[in-house]
Amino acid sequence: MSAESHIGNSDKLRPPAKTASISPAAGNAAGQPSEKISKLALQIARQLGDDSYSPAMITGMARLFEVCGLGLCGIGIFVFYVIPSDGLITAYLLSCIAGALFAGLLFQISDAYQLQSLRSVLRTLPKLFICWTITFAIMAVAAFFMKVGEEFSRVWFGSWYFAGICFLLVGRNFIAFAIRRWARDGTMERRAVIVGGGKSAEQLIRALEHQPDNDVRICGIFDDRGDRRSPAIVAGYPKLGNVSELVEFARLARIDMLILSLPLTAEKRVMELLKKLWVLPVDIRLAAHSSELRFRPRAYSNIGAVQMLDIFDRPINDWDSVAKRIFDIVFSLLGIIVFSPVMLITALAVKATSKGPVIFTQQRHGFNNEVINVYKFRSMYADKTDLSARNAVSKNDPRVTPVGRFIRRTSIDELPQFFNALRGDLSLVGPRPHAIQAQTHDRMFAEVVDGYFARHRVKPGVTGWAQINGWRGEIDDDEKIKQRTAYDLYYIENWSLLFDLKILLLTPVKLLNTDNVY
Repeated sequence: MSAESHIGNSDKLRPPAKTASISPAAGNAAGQPSEKISKLALQIARQLGDDSYSPAMITGMARLFEVCGLGLCGIGIFVFYVIPSDGLITAYLLSCIAGALFAGLLFQISDAYQLQSLRSVLRTLPKLFICWTITFAIMAVAAFFMKVGEEFSRVWFGSWYFAGICFLLVGRNFIAFAIRRWARDGTMERRAVIVGGGKSAEQLIRALEHQPDNDVRICGIFDDRGDRRSPAIVAGYPKLGNVSELVEFARLARIDMLILSLPLTAEKRVMELLKKLWVLPVDIRLAAHSSELRFRPRAYSNIGAVQMLDIFDRPINDWDSVAKRIFDIVFSLLGIIVFSPVMLITALAVKATSKGPVIFTQQRHGFNNEVINVYKFRSMYADKTDLSARNAVSKNDPRVTPVGRFIRRTSIDELPQFFNALRGDLSLVGPRPHAIQAQTHDRMFAEVVDGYFARHRVKPGVTGWAQINGWRGEIDDDEKIKQRTAYDLYYIENWSLLFDLKILLLTPVKLLNTDNVY
């Protein structure tokens, strides 16, 4: 069987409902050395270009859907039945919220949000009805002991109970239908690549394929070894290239997981691979299914019964990414409102003192090394702007306007990036995005710092940990970009919403230090 015919026949390599157009030169456009991937690898990357949702995101959305739905059932009955004759709005609303949250907690404890439970409606519904009944029994007992039972409508209480049962019946069937559809069209899956071929890869693939409700979609195999030691097709999956080409493929195809199919004793080869692969925003796992070495259970993650050693986790994943996005939207809107007078005055000053557009747009590296357009107030004369940023701005640079010199030193020129954060190109906090041709002493940043592109495992930010630690402004020697990268990687490994809030609050204070900012 040829590799091309495998593409057409395999469910695991079926194209999703939507496809993305991806240029073969995408890696070069991102400003990094790009390996030319094979025609077959590019074909698969085009099929997989759209984002997918992990099972953790799907089960989380199911929790949110049911808790909100049960709460709204109680509130809806209250609005249509109770309000005309009773004014205890706060007590009823609190009861609806508390009842829905407690029911959600019982559902969670009873494993009703396991993916298998969400798919099996008939098997799960009795468990849900029991939990919902227990919730109402506890609410009734609580009302009795608090002596507030007579203040609540019994019709409302009973109607909410039966409305909740109807909602769970309809809602669970809807969720099961949606999950089956998402599983078919590739919306709900973790896209994986096997690194390493041969017999060990075949054993791993067979083990994964025998797992019930497997959410992992194998997209191909990459191996540095030739066809004599690593066949072109393993267990029906094609070898798409070598490990250097894998970095490009993983970015184009939005791969979620890399599984190293290597013996645990091959330490040197594992380390060589990790040095190339850790720059990607993916989970990296080492297959341990065939090893006789045993570690503590917490060292493993499992795909069904197949054990994996966790090497790297994708930073800011699943619901953490949702929380960070909400954080960005809220504080971006707040920043736009608070600084709108400053931005208006700056726009007028830029327009009045030099010819050209008010906003300067520059291409920079974004998440996963993608190219994004970043907004700034124009600080240079229009005919002297440097879109490539090859020539960094230096002290008393004649290209900078008088107004531009002031707004650069105070970082007012960066305020339009609140709109970048609102759009989702940037995060409010993260590694600062560098221009795609940025360099120091005629060397690209990636040539100066080993693992430089690991900064792009998360969205770049309007401000960052490196900037509030004094590493902002001109980069005129190797040490400055090395220090920036070190602080950026520390931020990625230690991210939390509180850390983001700390950086955001410290930024105005740290902006008072204008050393190296011209």
